[in-house]
Amino acid sequence: MKTRNFLLPVATAGILAITLSACGGGGGGTTSGSDAASQGLDGRGPITYVQGKDNSNVVRPLIDKWNAAHPNEKVTFKEQTDQADQQHDDLVQHFQAKDPGYDVASVDVVWTAEFAAKGWLQPLKDKMALDTSAMLKPTVEAASYKGTLYAAPESSDGGILYYRKDLVPTPPKTWAEMMSMCSIAKTNNIGCYSGQFKKYEGLTVNASEAINSAGGSVLDQDGKPSLNTPEAKAGLENLTKAYAAGEIPKEAITFQEEESRQAFQDGKLLFLRNWPYVYNLATTEGSSKVKDVLGMTALPGTDGPGASSLGGHSAAVSVYSKNKATALDFLKFLTTPETQKFFATQGSLAPVIGTLYEDKELVAKLPYLPVLKTSIENAVPRPVTPFYPAVTKAIQENAYSAIKGEKTVDAALSDMQKSIESASAGQ
Repeated sequence: MKTRNFLLPVATAGILAITLSACGGGGGGTTSGSDAASQGLDGRGPITYVQGKDNSNVVRPLIDKWNAAHPNEKVTFKEQTDQADQQHDDLVQHFQAKDPGYDVASVDVVWTAEFAAKGWLQPLKDKMALDTSAMLKPTVEAASYKGTLYAAPESSDGGILYYRKDLVPTPPKTWAEMMSMCSIAKTNNIGCYSGQFKKYEGLTVNASEAINSAGGSVLDQDGKPSLNTPEAKAGLENLTKAYAAGEIPKEAITFQEEESRQAFQDGKLLFLRNWPYVYNLATTEGSSKVKDVLGMTALPGTDGPGASSLGGHSAAVSVYSKNKATALDFLKFLTTPETQKFFATQGSLAPVIGTLYEDKELVAKLPYLPVLKTSIENAVPRPVTPFYPAVTKAIQENAYSAIKGEKTVDAALSDMQKSIESASAGQ
């Protein structure tokens, strides 16, 4: 897992974790999550905020600004490592202990459902309501569970299709159109297309995008697997056929974000699916062979823009916090246009407020923002389920087997369906 340094995605970002109180104890009594949600709503006072490593120095200046204006409600920043697994384990441990020192947590979008289902996150409704009217709709949906908002969208992310402008004057709008351009790659003795196809979280991202972009879905609206459909088959077949034909290079099944970025920067690929952080590196690193010919567009779908897997983080209030009124005000502070603009300029984090994508100053500094907005507006969260760890494992293992040709697409989707059903039934 990489640290988040330039719009790094969920799949590679150091996932932001829940706070550890500087003085909080390990126990919070026996209050259940449902009872705790009704307590501390008017509480004001010091709170603690924790996230992964603050590589871009975004958090400290913001907290200094907050503390200067709120001397009686100061925020303590607890910085964790950039290892997502360690952060997640620590987060779960302290939630289970009902630690009242967990005031505000910046959580990965794929964990919202899990934590909300377990009663650990404060519902943001009634007295705790948060105005989301200016935010991009997918970011709000990713911060919600069963129709209730459980976190404040803090930063977002979406997949981008990078291409060689010197070889592809007009970027493809559909998957079929992109595949038809692979003859250009062959003529130039380079690979045509790659994403991230190693058996890890990035493959869940890529496989989900393929299925969603073809009109299918991993889970239906009720959270049940829906993989035995013509659309899901068409989506996964796009990847398996391209790999079998050599349009996706053989080595791509070893690619995570960085390996695929390096291959593209080394001039070995015509098209690359990756996250916006690539822009900065591909245009500034001295060894990059594409810095002057880098093109960016939305991911291709069946008949227009495809469905990116939504990335990003949301800030949540723990149900066990004693100062929820302060915590809510801090969430509002994190989502103001001024703070969101600072996130973008200081940390290159994608804003959750739609109008900022047309901000002339921001676009001048981050010229990919209009393309990124299209990506986010068409984005679909990875499967929203309390059983996400088992679901992502099922997707990775079966998609990988299908791409390598070890399973037929039908068998892979059938096995994926059964594994997800089993995981849900066993919880």
